[in-house]
Amino acid sequence: MTLRMLGQAWAPVAAALLAFAAAAEPAPGGGWRLVWSDEFDGVAIDPAKWDFDLGNGFYNYAANTWISGWGNDELQCYTRDPANAFVKDGLLHLRAVKESRDGCGYTSARLKSRRRDGAPLFTPCYGRFEFRARLPVGKGLWPALWLLPHDESYGPWAASGEIDVLETRGHEPRQVTGALHFGSRWPANAHSSFSHTLPEGGRIDAFHVYALEWEPGVFRWYTDGQLTCRRDFWWSCAKVEGDKGAAPRQEADLAPWPAPFDRPFYLLLNLAVGGRFGGNPDASTAFPAELQLDYVRVYARPDGYGPTPPRGAGKLPF
Repeated sequence: MTLRMLGQAWAPVAAALLAFAAAAEPAPGGGWRLVWSDEFDGVAIDPAKWDFDLGNGFYNYAANTWISGWGNDELQCYTRDPANAFVKDGLLHLRAVKESRDGCGYTSARLKSRRRDGAPLFTPCYGRFEFRARLPVGKGLWPALWLLPHDESYGPWAASGEIDVLETRGHEPRQVTGALHFGSRWPANAHSSFSHTLPEGGRIDAFHVYALEWEPGVFRWYTDGQLTCRRDFWWSCAKVEGDKGAAPRQEADLAPWPAPFDRPFYLLLNLAVGGRFGGNPDASTAFPAELQLDYVRVYARPDGYGPTPPRGAGKLPF
């Protein structure tokens, strides 16, 4: 038997061993059970789990207009090219490249667990979301691990919510942030965000485990097992006046608590370039730049989530 044949014969065994090793890792405490994951141990991005957003923007049907720069003045064109998104050595690589394409000066990739036609691939409601990731450093680099609503049940953004598990500004290598976006349709939207500083010597360009626990009426963010933030206050109002969002004027205007975070959401993984969050690249920013993911794991509570606690302390907009 040739060396090549030996390699082919052992490939299934190696894959099984890798899968076993992942399954053998201890699950998080607190009664969570693994229900979905991608260990990126294959040779390609799994189309049964991920699809791609493409281009430099989207059509906003509610406003009947094209939104360039993904609503944030981003500079990249998203592609599905292997140069921008690929699996290698057990990692998912999302790569931002400095090159011209479709009027943009950069290309990159954005994956999501929903098909481009809107069909669901994986759209959970509640759970623990865990990402082991290494993030790029450099001004104007904006990696994000986040969730959007599968259906805009409570109205256009941000009335139906947005969950940011992790975002970083490439020029702040020790800072990680997370956020909730909610409220009314833009421009009457609201958000709640936080920033966490990694321990001395820690940087985002080393691997860390970032996690979010989403349960009825509460969110908890973790970095390497350390609780970094807890949130239990938000609101949602689908009230619309003309083409603009309107803030609620009374309790009856609000969707029932814990809306909007009581509906299915889908996962997104992307590396943006430029935009309002961290500014644009400068001469010091090195390209190509990569977001690398070792795994994505989602856990659920097998016995359910129980009753929803009351809304926490905070100020409603009336």
